[in-house]
Amino acid sequence: MAAPIVTCASCGTRNRVPVAADGHPRCASCKSDLPWLVDADDRSFDTAVRTPQLVLVDLWAPWCGPCRMVAPILERLSKDHAGELKVVKVNVDGSPAVARRYRATSIPMLLFLRDGAVVETVVGAHPEHVMRSKVQQHLAAAH
Repeated sequence: MAAPIVTCASCGTRNRVPVAADGHPRCASCKSDLPWLVDADDRSFDTAVRTPQLVLVDLWAPWCGPCRMVAPILERLSKDHAGELKVVKVNVDGSPAVARRYRATSIPMLLFLRDGAVVETVVGAHPEHVMRSKVQQHLAAAH
């Protein structure tokens, strides 16, 4: 999968954001933290979630209406928590092994991972304030 290109909110520089990295993405010009939202599949999933940061995995499908409602919320969360949160989107139709591993029988299914381990599972579309609260709760628990 190609590395997504993200425009830095601070300086406007376009940056490639890697699916996997040891740290977290920063702007090549001004060094500001960049949002980390990537797509993964069966082959790239384990590498994509290997990070010390909090990872929010979105198990979704393009035909799922609630999944489409959650997507912009996750995009905003990745921007608001740049440098702290990594969002990994997995299309369950194209990644059946990941879907089976986490027993994704209902979508959207959101997994909060810390050091590769699931710390919370959220099934269904929830309002932004609920998701924002959960992210903040998990970030606070890490400090």
